[in-house]
Amino acid sequence: MQKILLDILALYIADVGVLWLLDRIICSFYSTEHGNGLPLGNLTSQLLVNIYLNEFDRFVKQKLRVKYYIRYADDFVIFSQNKDYLEKLIHQVENFLVTRLMLMLHPNKVSIETINSGIDYLGWVHFPDHRVLRTVTKKRMLKRLQNNSEPATMASYLGLLSHGNTKKLQNEVLRIGKLNVTHY
Repeated sequence: MQKILLDILALYIADVGVLWLLDRIICSFYSTEHGNGLPLGNLTSQLLVNIYLNEFDRFVKQKLRVKYYIRYADDFVIFSQNKDYLEKLIHQVENFLVTRLMLMLHPNKVSIETINSGIDYLGWVHFPDHRVLRTVTKKRMLKRLQNNSEPATMASYLGLLSHGNTKKLQNEVLRIGKLNVTHY
């Protein structure tokens, strides 16, 4: 995977010094075997995943001509009213990812859903007219708040919650914060 990324970068960057530096950064990390992976959480990995998966974006939009496609980092959704079309796309997408980018779709994360049943994407379940926080995300957040209700943590969670239909949950976060403050 690192070689594929370096080859992609070489298509767009002519400066050999920059390519040398990117090679050092990219090849400095390996997870299970040398040549695979990027350091997660590293700022460069956030940029490089977008460069790497730009190849996938172009395939989906230009080759497959998918009209409704959204990707954030390595998570993506494709919308269509035609279930058969989506089922056929899965094979084409899987084939491209494996042969061109050496990536595999996670078997537990591939699904065809109706929009009315909600689309689980980026920690939220999205519906046509609202979104709610995923249950697992909510439980994890509340558990962490029991142990850490620092102002910055509270502000972070309240910022997250401001993007959905979460008024009750926002009140719960504020309540936990007040409880923890009174214990000091």
